[in-house]
Amino acid sequence: MSLSFIKRILKGDSKAVIEFYKSYSPKILSYLSNKLPHPEDAQELTNDVFLEAIDSLSFLQKEQNVSAWLYRIAHNKMVDFYRKKKIKSILLSQIPFLQIIDSEINQPEFEFEKNKIRDSIETALHNISEKYRRILRLHYEEGLSIKKIAVILNLSFKATESLLFRARQSFKLAYTVQHE
Repeated sequence: MSLSFIKRILKGDSKAVIEFYKSYSPKILSYLSNKLPHPEDAQELTNDVFLEAIDSLSFLQKEQNVSAWLYRIAHNKMVDFYRKKKIKSILLSQIPFLQIIDSEINQPEFEFEKNKIRDSIETALHNISEKYRRILRLHYEEGLSIKKIAVILNLSFKATESLLFRARQSFKLAYTVQHE
């Protein structure tokens, strides 16, 4: 891909975006199809690869190989796919146990414990920085995706992921310190 092609995309040329997708998507789709169980998963991740690539095209180094860069994004998307799938299967395998816990935890004698935990969480949140508190609330209370949070905070996707990770670590530390 020539430098002028990248510049056209960065200037918002939709034809250049379509050409970019048509040029590289068959190879990325083929790569992902060989690595994923279902064709629709491969197609969805291929689209995600190009959305992320276009979002971060300005970070592409001039000398960097575009194909290798796209394959790296595809690989990372595939790893995330399997990580989420594993977590989901673990959670689903625990549904009967979680249903029992849910029925027990809604008993009146657990109200005191729930309030105590809620107070501990609020105290831990109060003891971390405002930016960490904000990203945790956006993600966990409002249920926003990392992409949406990145837009709100005017950060890149990776910077937002990193900030969320550090916020979780800070919260864990604050929660642990108050229980020692």
